Amino acid sequence: MRAAVRIAPLGLADEVDFLAAAHASRSLHAPWVSPALTRSAFRARVRRLTGPDHLGFTVRRADTGALVGCIELTNIVHGVFRSGCLGYYAFAGHERQGLMTAGLRRLARHAFTQLRLHRLEANIQPGNAASIALARSCGFQLEGYSPRYLKLRGRWRDHERWALLAR
Repeated sequence: MRAAVRIAPLGLADEVDFLAAAHASRSLHAPWVSPALTRSAFRARVRRLTGPDHLGFTVRRADTGALVGCIELTNIVHGVFRSGCLGYYAFAGHERQGLMTAGLRRLARHAFTQLRLHRLEANIQPGNAASIALARSCGFQLEGYSPRYLKLRGRWRDHERWALLAR
């Protein structure tokens, strides 16, 4: 049975749940991602992720409304490119249950149908096996390797490029 989740735009109403989940997930997220951990950082992230070029989404369980994770669709380009970059992370207690797989599939469907994008790209650090497994389970294909691609936590880090194309 497929996990039932819903996605919704990230907003200020998510602040309490998000900050609690982010604090509880620090060891899960290290060393891969750095979600907002303060009210001011969360609010700045919400402002940044309210479009049109950057959108943030929550993934919540459909049955309980519990915050499962977050997906960021950034660097959205329309025109002939019609592409966006993904960042995502689960929160502690919800990992490895298929919930983020369901959420990422919903987000991809939304991006391809509602936003009319053609391509989604996830750039993943090679050692992040859980993130690679999630991308692969959603149909992303490995396209290449980018040395020193993103500066994260003060260091330039290598990434693999995974992409999913609209059908």
